[in-house]
Amino acid sequence: MRLSEIQYRTVSTVAGPLLFVRNVQAAMIGEVVTVRAPDGRALDGEVLEIDGDTALIEVYGGTQGLDIERTSVTFTDAVKKVPLSPDIVGRIFNGSFEPKDGLPLFIPEKWMPITGAPINPSARARPEDFIESGFSTIDGLNTLVRGQKLPVFSAAGLPSKEVVAAILKNSRLAPSPAGYSPAGENEGGFVVVFAALGLTFHEYSFYLKALEERGAGFVAFVNMADEPVMERLLAPRFALTTAEYLAFELGMDVLVIMTDMTNYCDALREISTAREELPGRRGYPGYLYSDLASLYERAGRIYGFDGSVTMLPVLTMPEDDITHPIPDLTGYITEGQIVLSRELHQKGIFPPVDVLPSLSRLMQKGIGEGHTRGDHRKIANGLYRHYAKGRDLRRLEAIVGRDGMMKADIVMLDFADAFEKDFVGQGMTRRTVQETLDRGLELMKKFSLEAA
Repeated sequence: MRLSEIQYRTVSTVAGPLLFVRNVQAAMIGEVVTVRAPDGRALDGEVLEIDGDTALIEVYGGTQGLDIERTSVTFTDAVKKVPLSPDIVGRIFNGSFEPKDGLPLFIPEKWMPITGAPINPSARARPEDFIESGFSTIDGLNTLVRGQKLPVFSAAGLPSKEVVAAILKNSRLAPSPAGYSPAGENEGGFVVVFAALGLTFHEYSFYLKALEERGAGFVAFVNMADEPVMERLLAPRFALTTAEYLAFELGMDVLVIMTDMTNYCDALREISTAREELPGRRGYPGYLYSDLASLYERAGRIYGFDGSVTMLPVLTMPEDDITHPIPDLTGYITEGQIVLSRELHQKGIFPPVDVLPSLSRLMQKGIGEGHTRGDHRKIANGLYRHYAKGRDLRRLEAIVGRDGMMKADIVMLDFADAFEKDFVGQGMTRRTVQETLDRGLELMKKFSLEAA
């Protein structure tokens, strides 16, 4: 019998989801273990740390009922892997990869490590060709490019849930400008992988309806708020491993939507506290940056492969603070951000995207002739310039009033109001990128303004 298959009954401490096992003769970090409870339950776990002959085990699930004397731990000499098959498309799972849709698990054709395989930087292909979200503020002004990671920064009370649901239903690979496919038609090579973390039952019901409206082109991993905190850390890794399989094994273009990453980071902080680690900023562990990077950097394209992994993580900024560690570190790793505005939300504008602080650093790679339209950049620059000037003039209007302003300034104020109402605000109605560009052009013509 191999040493790693020996059953140990040397649990010394049970602390939250953690177990300390003494006198371990052989183990490796990341190794999967089976924890046998006194009542016969079998729980999965993972080796987090090894100190001498003591192994720190993280249990996937509750540790209620475990005690020191009667709990046993068996080391399997294997890392955690994900069962995969083309039949995974259209399925819903929980944070432990158990079916949540009432259907039996498919027969796996391949097993892949949950940590994925790091992409060699020299093998990364340039992100290009954009993914159409259906929102003018994203498609027209902050274009999401295939292989990019573009987060959404929300705040408490803002409709990020509705924004995510609309993208779930409406996102697709944008066709060539010459021939646009009908809005209800889903491209066979495009799949949305959805990871929902810490949901209430009301939120789960809401997202379930959005997934049903999308059809079969999705895979969902759902962690509920009352489920073990460890599953909140596993769900995005299951989602990303699935996305890599669909993209680089089956040649699909995959959009990964993860919400809410704030719940993920809070779960990470909870586990770090249980491990008695020294806290960093705001109590989060010092390795928060590297942990987030291990997720975000799994997006991309690879030379020689047809598929791609594009990522749209959604996070809630605590206290509307964009300098909070979660949005701050996310901004360092990703290529831009979509910022939701409380002011626009209070005006009844949906989606309340504030286009001025929003940014897509890879936008230029996915627009223009052959991608969207030759005048896309020109229209976007014109809308940005005129709206920024109108927003700036609102401060002057608050001081001198509209009657004390020049006619040209009043035109810019009216343009800013019309831009927010007619271009940014679109409700749940889906717009194609062609409709978005036409609307922007018409809006500038209406006020006799020129594109840049």
